[in-house]
Amino acid sequence: MNASFSLTRTEAYALMRCSGSDLLRLMQQAAALRDACKGKVITYSRKVFIPLTNLCRNQCAYCTFAVPPASPQASLLSPQQVLQIARLGAQARCKEALFSMGEKPEWVYPSLRRQLRDWGYPSLIHYLRAMCELVFRETGLIPHVNPGTMSEEEMRLLRPWAGSMGMMLENISPRLLQKGEAHEHCVDKAPQRRLQTLENAGKLQVPFTTGILIGIGETPEERVDSLFAIAELQRRYGNIQEVIIQNFRPKPATRFANRPQPSLIEILRTIAVARLILGGEMNLQAPPNLSPDAYLLYPLAGINDWGGISPLTIDYINPEAAWPNLEELRHLTAEAGFELRERLTIYPQYLSTTFVAPHIFQHVQSWLDERGLVQELLAEPLGGIG
Repeated sequence: MNASFSLTRTEAYALMRCSGSDLLRLMQQAAALRDACKGKVITYSRKVFIPLTNLCRNQCAYCTFAVPPASPQASLLSPQQVLQIARLGAQARCKEALFSMGEKPEWVYPSLRRQLRDWGYPSLIHYLRAMCELVFRETGLIPHVNPGTMSEEEMRLLRPWAGSMGMMLENISPRLLQKGEAHEHCVDKAPQRRLQTLENAGKLQVPFTTGILIGIGETPEERVDSLFAIAELQRRYGNIQEVIIQNFRPKPATRFANRPQPSLIEILRTIAVARLILGGEMNLQAPPNLSPDAYLLYPLAGINDWGGISPLTIDYINPEAAWPNLEELRHLTAEAGFELRERLTIYPQYLSTTFVAPHIFQHVQSWLDERGLVQELLAEPLGGIG
């Protein structure tokens, strides 16, 4: 089977509403395409989660990560706190340091601007760059950064010390910015701002993770449109290393607390359509912790990656959703007929100096096998690099 599947937008619209035997055939096609290009291997990244700050200028209807500065939970991690978390991650044999934060909070919160200035940084992006360098030099962990929308200049600033970057596209429908919708109070969720960030990453050849969030009020057709937008950017630039199909989960004390979450059928159907739109070579992920009772059905719809999983830190974006135990995940993945393998935050296809800073590329070589995956016998804690 070819690495790409000729699927028109109209056909995808229809498939995004299929059911019964048509859904089974859709999933079989998607799984066969994945098998032809990826084989029977499902990967994951062993990571430590570093929530640099939970301040954000957006107010998504479903988010519990972001808090206002007056909240007792508001935080900006100090360099000492960042390094403490990273060192624990290295001791736990993690390879990835996942930096997560709100989008441009210093633009709306003077107290954060003052704190950053007192520490010697003109912006959160400048501070993030310094923390990526600190973590890489002191622990050897490879930073992956999720700071939201970014300009080319900001990406150039981060690139020497970030192995990969990411930002969820979520959805390209401007309708979701309207009153009462998920992104009503979210200037950075404007589709053109997010698409421009993806294009900036493409121009700079940054290994990039993106994806869609399903169940936030979008229509099936809007899911398809968002996936086609990702596919078009990948056709033009070739730097999107991973696409996530993430399901919304309602959380207490949010505007969407009473919204229903997408059904398992919706998730499977969206994964399968995404595989056919994006092709067999794309790394397609769905997080197992967001559907703990059903995620082993995801490989039947065409995924080949479980995403980042931490043996140490919680999922700060979905704190109610515990990571699966890695040994249990290995056993269950094998029962489903697949081999579980650890990868880096940089997928094997992007492990070259075209996509990665030379010092990061050289640093990871001793970790890898002939397929660009982490050696199975690599069991020693990671050390710093000077």
